[in-house]
Amino acid sequence: MNKIETIGNLQEGQLVQGIVKEIKPYGAFIELKNGVTGLAHIVDLSVSRIKSPEERLKIGQEVKVAVKEIDSSRNKIMLSYKDTLGTWEENVKNFKEKTYATGIVRKADKNKNGVFIELTPNLVGMAEYKDNLKYGQEVQVYIKKINPEKKKIKLLIK
Repeated sequence: MNKIETIGNLQEGQLVQGIVKEIKPYGAFIELKNGVTGLAHIVDLSVSRIKSPEERLKIGQEVKVAVKEIDSSRNKIMLSYKDTLGTWEENVKNFKEKTYATGIVRKADKNKNGVFIELTPNLVGMAEYKDNLKYGQEVQVYIKKINPEKKKIKLLIK
């Protein structure tokens, strides 16, 4: 079976297993069980903005990915890791208002609305800006409000 026939056996939206073979600044190349390699672009690795694919994946790691797009004419497959990490609703079930959680600072901008805190790889909340926070820093947060209609979480940094 050649590569084109193997790609033809895949369908967009399909969940498949693979192994991370190579990591570049723009994404990760994942070899699927059928021997075909696809690319999971950095924006398809996490809901949170991450600076490097290594924040989510490691070479040799076995992962489940979703087939995002198949371009048979160019023999290219685009994959998504974040689409396998659960929906906002599934992830938020693990958190309750008026409780504490640990998160990771993903973006802190003094001139914008505040600080984006990643609670899980597919769930981000926002807190008011606080000086001296650094990207990637682990912080304790108080979950002030969960708004399912707007898919927003309001946090206070402890």
